[in-house]
Amino acid sequence: MKNEKDYIYIHGHRNPDTDSIVSAIAYAHLKNEQGIPAIACRLGKLSEETEYILDKFGFEAPILLKDARATLDEIELDEATEIHLDTSIKDAMDILQEKRQTLAVVDDRHNLVGVVTSSNLAHIAMGDTAHSIELLKRTPVENIVNAIDGTLVYKPKEFRFNGKTSIVALASSKLENYNLKDRLVILGNDSEAQLEAINKGAACIVAVWTEEISDEVLQHAIEFGCAIILSSHGSMNTSRYLIFSPSVREIMTTNLLYFNKNEFVDDVESQMLKTRFRSYPVVDDDNRIFGFVARYHILNSPSKRLILVDHNEYSQSVEGVEEAEILEVIDHHRIGDLNTVKPIYFRNEIIGSTASIITKMYHENGVNIPRNIASILLAALISDTLNLKSPTTTKQDFRLAHQLEAISGLDRYSFSQEMYEVTSSLRNKPYEDIINQDIKTFHISGKEVMVSQVVIYHFTELDAIHETFEESMEEYVNKHGLDLLVVVFTSIEDNGSIIVSAGSLKSSVLDAFPQSETDDRSFLPDVVSRKNQIIPRLSTAIARSVQKKI
Repeated sequence: MKNEKDYIYIHGHRNPDTDSIVSAIAYAHLKNEQGIPAIACRLGKLSEETEYILDKFGFEAPILLKDARATLDEIELDEATEIHLDTSIKDAMDILQEKRQTLAVVDDRHNLVGVVTSSNLAHIAMGDTAHSIELLKRTPVENIVNAIDGTLVYKPKEFRFNGKTSIVALASSKLENYNLKDRLVILGNDSEAQLEAINKGAACIVAVWTEEISDEVLQHAIEFGCAIILSSHGSMNTSRYLIFSPSVREIMTTNLLYFNKNEFVDDVESQMLKTRFRSYPVVDDDNRIFGFVARYHILNSPSKRLILVDHNEYSQSVEGVEEAEILEVIDHHRIGDLNTVKPIYFRNEIIGSTASIITKMYHENGVNIPRNIASILLAALISDTLNLKSPTTTKQDFRLAHQLEAISGLDRYSFSQEMYEVTSSLRNKPYEDIINQDIKTFHISGKEVMVSQVVIYHFTELDAIHETFEESMEEYVNKHGLDLLVVVFTSIEDNGSIIVSAGSLKSSVLDAFPQSETDDRSFLPDVVSRKNQIIPRLSTAIARSVQKKI
């Protein structure tokens, strides 16, 4: 099956910003350069800024990772063997003897319609005569020819076989005592007996030990509408193989429990526990057979392997992250609630961006940074440090930015102005899109808090935001069940922020960031870092507010 199980998925946080996306792309590239198969992923829609940067430097958006739990198409499955529903039981038996596995029965469009197992075939061999007659009466003459390795001499327009078979043993009375009407008659190379069988209304004569049919018999068969087959076997084997000539559509299992290849392994396991089949069909989205899954596949299936960049908290990570195997964490935020079963590589630094750490890792591993990778790393560093003006910026960030400028050929000042002017305009943007542009969830003192940071070039852009924006924020709070929503508008040019809030804990924001009585949206100079300046003060104010209510 696919080798996706071998890949390591590298992703940032939900509602990804530029640093999160670029770090995943650049680190996946570094891993691949080291011979480690890795795929860059995203957990949500790209921001306008990130889309602009990726498009400018020729990168596709990373794949969307919806869930960390393994799906069926990511684990080892048994390869499926297809047979058409008109395939004879005998051919199915031959395939089963070779493959020794369940066969997938498909129609003309290759859609799965049933399965054939050794149990289905055993029922034919051990079934009673009445059951075999019912199957044979619906069997095309071509299937009979195929089953007995015969040659079709003549096929009438209407094959009126009633499913019953007679093996003729000639006596002095000839065929006088035989009722052959609409039957298949197995006899020898006696032309006289063949003619008599036709006269008595046989639907088909199967001649054994016969090299050719006389012209007289053939003409008689044409006149009476009787099929003629030459068998390559004797009477005993011809009659034995005959019962395996019906098509598999007659005996296949159609009441199936099957799975889609995109279903999660643990969900499939729950369904398996309710049944006792040895294996189960797996189909794709077009209902075409993809493989077969058995219990041992589920028991031996590996978890998805993840590397987390730019975050280390469950609430900010991919759905189902608890079920995955986390290999590494590369981050520059506070240590969250992440825990693992075994030791991992955990790198957390006091530095301005995760892109800065990834840049260092290229140097540490002796891998050259391509020009396009250097360009997006510089863009991410600029984005996360507000062009090195954020208080989270370190001396390392300045040094790394100079290195990336040299490799990329970009000028940090002109590029940052271009980037923010192109992507930060608020005009004509839906309010919810503005809120979601770069939003993170925090659990503070048992309260559900979301803080969005919107980076703009000049505060004049806020003129496009009307009073109704705060009404939309209240609607957002109700929609997502929040205690507090904070939107921080941060200006690169003015080096400060304006904070707007909604929710039952709105007073905590005023407590953390007092505003002038004459202005609902006071300018907070030098307040530009959500991580280092806004969240710590906000956490203290919320804790104090919650304590007062106890």
